[in-house]
Amino acid sequence: MDLLIILLALGLLIYVAYKGHSVILFAPVAALLAVLLTEPTLVAPVYIGLFMDKMVQFIRQYFPVFMLGAVFGKVIELSGFSTSIVSSVIKLVGGSRAMLSIVLVCAILTYGGVSLFVVVFAVYPFAAELFRQLQIPKRLIPGTIALGAFSFTMDSLPGTPQIQNIIPTTFFHTNTWAAPWLGVIGSVFILVTGMLYLESRRRSALAQGEGYGQHTLNEPEKMVAGPLPSPWIAMLPLVLVAALNKVFTTVIPSVYGKTYMVDLPGLKHPVTGEVSAVVAIWAVEAALLVGIATVLLFAFKPVVSRFAEGSKAAVSGSLLAAMNTASEYGFGAVIAALPGFISVTAALKAIPNPLVNEAITVTTLAGITGSASGGMSIALAAMADTFIQNAQAAGIPMEVLHRVASMASGGMDTLPHNGAVITLLAVTGLTHRESYRDIFAVTCLKTLAVFVVIGVYLLTGLY
Repeated sequence: MDLLIILLALGLLIYVAYKGHSVILFAPVAALLAVLLTEPTLVAPVYIGLFMDKMVQFIRQYFPVFMLGAVFGKVIELSGFSTSIVSSVIKLVGGSRAMLSIVLVCAILTYGGVSLFVVVFAVYPFAAELFRQLQIPKRLIPGTIALGAFSFTMDSLPGTPQIQNIIPTTFFHTNTWAAPWLGVIGSVFILVTGMLYLESRRRSALAQGEGYGQHTLNEPEKMVAGPLPSPWIAMLPLVLVAALNKVFTTVIPSVYGKTYMVDLPGLKHPVTGEVSAVVAIWAVEAALLVGIATVLLFAFKPVVSRFAEGSKAAVSGSLLAAMNTASEYGFGAVIAALPGFISVTAALKAIPNPLVNEAITVTTLAGITGSASGGMSIALAAMADTFIQNAQAAGIPMEVLHRVASMASGGMDTLPHNGAVITLLAVTGLTHRESYRDIFAVTCLKTLAVFVVIGVYLLTGLY
């Protein structure tokens, strides 16, 4: 019965998300329904003492990353830099390789620090135009964008500033460059197999005589040619974010030491903390600030003229994304406290290999919450000590734990109720029925890549 209650709460959350309702509204409803069916008198205490506490904790720690990433993406868009980058990549790769061009553009923007949601909005008009010209079915656009933005540059490539690569640093005291060789191997596997899959789908559609199709919903206007910023200048902020993320990761500990302390006259007690738990977050935030300043330096006029409205949209978007994830984090924290979760964790703990245990646990909870960052946060908050203890007993470095957790979070997270999936389909004007098959294929490849990486480590010791 306890397990059925958890499944009921999960089923409700998946259903309402699939139907397009707000996760912020229904995550607490689903969580508290589970509490009501378990112990009715605890509904109010659990809401204020557990759900809201965990939700606020997530916002406090990670909201600046969401906000700065969104603002950075917006100024990249307002400056015309994103248009320049997309056009240059398409010219370099060749318009005939439309799918590869779109995947690479998404990868460049994501690895450069642009928010996943911003990438979807920025790239879709170019993808639609290319696919229309080459008569590639529009239904393949979501899978193509998902491969470029929601996979290897989100959590596999070492140094990526996306939140899925930052969260493990606070639990394992690592940095975003953890296990670089495993990250690169996983990224290559996802990119190659993903492109092979997408190309097979394109060839199959071509053989059947299927073209772009007749679409009216959210069809972008045909792009008008015009002068674009230099691609070298457009790329500079992205390169700086990636490079300075690494530099700040090294410099910050040398400046602050092992701990930081804030002792101001108005404080009753000094505020202290471990630098190793926040260095990755601070490094990404500092790198994004430099990236924003660089865009303003080279494109001050076009950005400033629209910055007021643009920044409002960016901050609103970052608030929504952060609140969605934080709500799912609160939901997961409540579920993790219920009796039914004990049987789930007991079954997961029975998996003997520490890395396989971690991978299955994280990807399962990411699937349950429909959020890579939310599911991973819940899994690590509940079981990080166990993962660390088992890994130390087996002689497994913390860097490997970091990379496996990060990649596993981006495995089954993109189930139908995932917020990014719903946004992607809404932006492209397509439905789950038309395009989710290809997104799910990318999801399966991401999940498989985690176990490929684990196999490589166990066989070679390389990380």
